Amino acid sequence: MTAIEQTEARPRGTRLPRRARRNQLLGAAQEVFVAQGYHAAAMDDIAERAGVSKPVLYQHFPGKLDLYLALLDQHCDNLLQAVRTALASTTDNKQRVAATMDAYFAYVEDEGGAFRLVFESDLTNEPAVRERVDRVSLACAEAISAVIAEDTGLAKEEAMLLAVGLGGVSQVVARYWLSSESTVPRATAVQLITSLAWRGLAGFPKSGPEH
Repeated sequence: MTAIEQTEARPRGTRLPRRARRNQLLGAAQEVFVAQGYHAAAMDDIAERAGVSKPVLYQHFPGKLDLYLALLDQHCDNLLQAVRTALASTTDNKQRVAATMDAYFAYVEDEGGAFRLVFESDLTNEPAVRERVDRVSLACAEAISAVIAEDTGLAKEEAMLLAVGLGGVSQVVARYWLSSESTVPRATAVQLITSLAWRGLAGFPKSGPEH
């Protein structure tokens, strides 16, 4: 059963403040885009899901692409914030790796399925979408590389290569873990991939006097 089938259409006629209405429309759009993909989704479907008329939907978003990009911006920001929070959560480097891995797993596991808009979009040939996806991947890698460079003394470009690898492994494994309906608990999956990554990262000397 799809997300659309699982969620009843919201009743029409309820007046909401503009910000609340916008958030409601974004939530409805997420359900439709995740379930159907961009190309199969229609503004009619989104308006029905939100319980509003199409004119109300168009008052907030001029077109389907505008709506999709607003949703993509929101969820790219959420991913970047999750990674930054994980990196800042501890000064223990192994725990940092684990927290960062878990941030990706948590993002992918979220029941709203927003990760599909970022990592599995059917609209990556659209320059505005590709730019946003590339930008958040780069921003996450830069956040990770800054910590790697500081702790290892590696050159910026070298630290960036490691960071891109770490982020890529995290999201690819997390997506496989979810799509394969693995019986491995999330905590165990995170521990396994953390152990793999840490064996490599631990080989680089810490730049400071303390380990």
